Amino acid sequence: MTPKIRSPGQNDEAAWRTLWAAYNRFYRANVPADVTTALWQKLLTPGADITGLLAEWEGAIVGLAHVLFHPSTWSHAPSCYLEDLFVATSARGTGAARALIDAAGETARDRGADRLYWHTQEFNGPARSLYDTVAERTSFIVYRKSISA
Repeated sequence: MTPKIRSPGQNDEAAWRTLWAAYNRFYRANVPADVTTALWQKLLTPGADITGLLAEWEGAIVGLAHVLFHPSTWSHAPSCYLEDLFVATSARGTGAARALIDAAGETARDRGADRLYWHTQEFNGPARSLYDTVAERTSFIVYRKSISA
């Protein structure tokens, strides 16, 4: 049985926050509380530039995905960036991550995007073993520069 993938609803906030906190711990990220609250509100807003997906397995929310849409300089169609993908340790191996990626692709297609892309850290071997089966790895390296106000 494949996990059910659906959009988040108002009653999912506590489960989503638990997964979001675990995801941020995994990546050693410190997302301010007001940013988390704003993200949750966007996920509940139809047509927002950030869309959320939840994986439900045996009645529990076990995974999340956040996708965002942006214009592209290489295409008339927008691109879709899978910024966050996380499945609870207890639900790994259920197909939740693959189902979330597939649903992100369907969401992208429905919104007119012509590509879905994401990145992960090199040390994330378990995720990369899945990613290597569902997408093409590129040769791009990500650089990041903080810009202070």
